Amino acid sequence: MEECACICSLGSSRGRRCRQQRQGPAETAAAEGKPARHQQKSTSRRRRRRRRRRQRGAVQGVEESGAPCRPTHCSLQDLPVEMLVEIFAWLPGTDLLSLAQACTRFHHILHIDSIWRRRCREEFGVGENLQNLETIGMSYREVYAKLFHPYRHILGLWQLGHDYRRLLNVVVDGLGITGWMYGPSLHPHLDDPLQFEPAFRIRLTERKSAAVECMEGHISRPHHRHMQIRKDRFTTQCDKTDHLTDSPTRLRGGRGLVLSQEDTQGFDFLVYHRLYLPPSHPDDLIRPGLFQGKYDPFGLSIVMLSFHGKYARVTKITGYSNEILDIHLKRRIQLRDGEIFRNFNELSRVVQEIDEQVIREQQQQQKNGTEESEGHGWQSPAQPSVGESGAAASEEQPVPFVLPVGVRSMDQNYPRSCRMCLCAGVDTVIVTRHGFPYCMHYPGVFILFDEDHFGFICLELKYFILYGRVQNTFQNVEAPSPQAFLEMLY
Repeated sequence: MEECACICSLGSSRGRRCRQQRQGPAETAAAEGKPARHQQKSTSRRRRRRRRRRQRGAVQGVEESGAPCRPTHCSLQDLPVEMLVEIFAWLPGTDLLSLAQACTRFHHILHIDSIWRRRCREEFGVGENLQNLETIGMSYREVYAKLFHPYRHILGLWQLGHDYRRLLNVVVDGLGITGWMYGPSLHPHLDDPLQFEPAFRIRLTERKSAAVECMEGHISRPHHRHMQIRKDRFTTQCDKTDHLTDSPTRLRGGRGLVLSQEDTQGFDFLVYHRLYLPPSHPDDLIRPGLFQGKYDPFGLSIVMLSFHGKYARVTKITGYSNEILDIHLKRRIQLRDGEIFRNFNELSRVVQEIDEQVIREQQQQQKNGTEESEGHGWQSPAQPSVGESGAAASEEQPVPFVLPVGVRSMDQNYPRSCRMCLCAGVDTVIVTRHGFPYCMHYPGVFILFDEDHFGFICLELKYFILYGRVQNTFQNVEAPSPQAFLEMLY
């Protein structure tokens, strides 16, 4: 002790302590002759007391000295079950399936059915007043995990990639998923909603596994259907081959062509491609979307109207031929109180001059290698149109409209006034008997009647087609990005 005092007295004593005072608990215990085991117990008691003081300070907000303290760490697992159930019910179902593997406690909590009932209602629109799940021994968690989750990618609109293309709408139907196929009737009205018939259904059985059943066919219905789901497309194949009566020939009342065995088998293996609806912009000429028009006596065909900068496009969705109508938004035809429609030769001369000028400009752009030459200057549908805006079209004073003499039409109940006319052209891809495709171009006139109706006059065929907006509403049809919509369109 004397030697320690001498060492401590050297130099200034400010801010210094003796070595004995700086000794740890173990060294002090050895110096005093205390056993190490007793010292370890004393040290653990002091640590527990300090931990309890810190915890009390976190609850009270201050320590005993009055200085603010830092709160202790709180884990998500420390929350009560009721609070975790409320939190988990707001998370997407795809995250809940991964969260169940985090720990045993979360795994047990995620077996509470109220969480999955809420996810089924908010993500898939499943109502509360469903049939009793006990009849099939199912819970909402099993319905989500075995039906909605694995088949969620097929919800929405699809185009049947067959010679005769058709429109398919896949929706959640109660505790199942149903694919509704558009079936044109023999005597349709342009403004009537589309009529759909069930093509297949996916439902949970007592075996607690989802089964795909085909609802088409003449003899065996329903029957099993194999399904493979891929990105932006899925395929189905049936065990039965009696889909002859569900082919487009039945629309002809038995007077059409008879399908061969090879054609019949084509209706048993089907490929569907994803169909997105075009996004809208306030400056669009009219609101884009699906329209239906009467091409022939065998029903209505569905087309899609979309806007892309200087151009608008009408793409045929259903039917046999692959027709594309390009509308030049900056090539407007002066109506002069509708007089131009009374003389077909004058109308044809004006449109031919505009169409030839457009072709020369496109060839010059290709020669110069400008970007506008690629894809006819197509822009993303999310960008505003460069031509006539929607506000300008709505302010146009309607002028009288009448079909030129000699122009035929399947629908004589067309509007008798229009807002504006634009130069347009139809590009039709035709495959020869030797398998070589070639494109045919037909100039014509795009006629805007109102927000829900437009028409097209094909000068080469002297034929008029009236289109009306499809009144049905669809879900899961928004493209994830403008680029995804363009890739689907081409």
